[in-house]
Amino acid sequence: MNPPPFPLIFALLSSALALGLAAAPSAPTPPNIVVIVADDLGFNDLGSSGRKDHATPHLDRFASQGWRATQASAAAPLCSASRAALLTGKHPARLHLTTYLPGRADTPAQKLRSPRIEGQLPLEEVTIAEFLREAGYATACLGKWHLGHSAFGPAAQGFQTVHPGRSVTTPSASEGSKGEMELATAAADFIHSHRDRPFFLYIAHDSPHLPYAATPEDVARHRDAFNPTYAAVIESLDASVGRVLEAIDSHDLAARTLVVFASDNGGLHVPELGQDPPTHNSPLRAGKGFLYEGGLRVPLLVRWPGVTTPGSVSEQPVILTDLLPTLLEAAGQNPATTTGPLDGVSLMPLLRGDSLPPRDLYWHFPHYSNQGGRPSGALRQDQWKLIENFEDGTVELYDLKADPSESLNLATTTPEVAERLKARLTSWRDRHGAQMPVANPEFVSTAAAPLYRDTDVTTPPAATTAAEAGRQWAPWRAAMDAAAAGRSPSVRTPDDTIRLLARHARTHGRTMRYEPEPFKDTLGYWVDAGDWADWTLDIPKAGVYEVEVLQGCGGGNGGSEVEVRLGGQSLRFTVRETGHFQHFIQVPVGEVTLAAGPHTLELRPLTKAKAAVMDVRRVVVRPAAQR
Repeated sequence: MNPPPFPLIFALLSSALALGLAAAPSAPTPPNIVVIVADDLGFNDLGSSGRKDHATPHLDRFASQGWRATQASAAAPLCSASRAALLTGKHPARLHLTTYLPGRADTPAQKLRSPRIEGQLPLEEVTIAEFLREAGYATACLGKWHLGHSAFGPAAQGFQTVHPGRSVTTPSASEGSKGEMELATAAADFIHSHRDRPFFLYIAHDSPHLPYAATPEDVARHRDAFNPTYAAVIESLDASVGRVLEAIDSHDLAARTLVVFASDNGGLHVPELGQDPPTHNSPLRAGKGFLYEGGLRVPLLVRWPGVTTPGSVSEQPVILTDLLPTLLEAAGQNPATTTGPLDGVSLMPLLRGDSLPPRDLYWHFPHYSNQGGRPSGALRQDQWKLIENFEDGTVELYDLKADPSESLNLATTTPEVAERLKARLTSWRDRHGAQMPVANPEFVSTAAAPLYRDTDVTTPPAATTAAEAGRQWAPWRAAMDAAAAGRSPSVRTPDDTIRLLARHARTHGRTMRYEPEPFKDTLGYWVDAGDWADWTLDIPKAGVYEVEVLQGCGGGNGGSEVEVRLGGQSLRFTVRETGHFQHFIQVPVGEVTLAAGPHTLELRPLTKAKAAVMDVRRVVVRPAAQR
């Protein structure tokens, strides 16, 4: 048989190719992502968690339509630290942002001095908004930021649309007391404008954080609640969430929109700012500002039709640091190659009805809180929860499965578990470069008694209403407020910090080079002990300056000795192993006395212990603390 003529062959091949292209599956459209974060909403403030005196019909319906976690925790018991972890997937201890900004001031009633924390989320940290924007998402931040002002606001961290809203509004029939409805309107407008492309919408409420208020009519409707005014605010927050969900549904976007609802920390259970306790976290112990479960446990709801099973519930412990890798995976990104190492893990197996491998969860809170919390760290492993008190090194051990109220300390009856977990917690702090408090030379033990000994605010008083609890705790509240009156917290501000970034370094030698990928942004390939780097900097005022290196070092590669040369002085430090070369921790290396004017900082290895010296993302030079 003679072959068909070439034009016919070409026509047949073209038709086959066209058919093949038509039949080839197209890449799935990434889902829209909406993350709604409440402020100080307690774990049991919702009807879906069992609360009977709060009306939350929209959130309860939301929970019935998707997935709910009963063992979800915030990364910290206070807002700024928790929000930083949620947005970066990194633990607050690693970020040196471990309390709210600017934090509680040191007082003579406090046995320890809190460490100086970062006064803002550093711009070198990459947020979920930056990752998703790079992946083609339109991004918006509506509401509370609380991670830095001006140049450190959400517009500098990947958000194209920013609407801060108002943290306090006059209660009315159309508005709650915390700008809830304004945010709902802004969210609906953004959804409408971006309905034809993938979008990431981060709605960060100020509600139900103090101060709170409601109309007399709304308060009266909730007269039987523990706190009628707070119950009215919760109902308004619920209505705001309902409007956002309605906007999604009205544009027929529900099937391809992943919605997350969570709170930044546990509910506030003590009086503050002249108002009665907003809520109680029963049966959990304590609340905001504490590492007991009442301060850490938060509601976490996820609705993603086709992925989450309606009404599904997970009892596996998770943490809000897990949201960034979860959302990236949902968006079709591979966190392992997109972000580098993170402290959170993707929850996609749980959302699909599977499970996660067992893991430890950690918390680090080296501060005193306005709610009565004291410096401490915590570790959860399976049913075990260990809390280490930094004031005296004592530990508390609880079996959360048998004792969710953390009422029976098993540290002395089960010492082998307590010792094992304390050792793990200590090792974890070292790997994460966690800051620790130091002795307070101003400490007066008699001043501490009325704040931290005479009244136990971790367990509720014998009161059935917030008003009665507020009266019983009023003397303690007055003493707590008076102790910090007129005092200022110590934070690291951008005005007093010189940041020498890896991208600006001059490298010298054979292999060391700058790696520009966003999750790296580092001086890497430091495999030759003869390589080194330097920066130029200008010191504005003569004085004593502290030097800090943001370093990473893979497992088994720590131990290299490195020298920092600055102003004719030498500081030496040993590289710390962090588990991965891009798992960075902040390492203080010492202080130098500098004259005003230009200087050169050199970073030179003295020894190379293993495969490479380390990776370096930045070196910070700042005035030494004067306290």
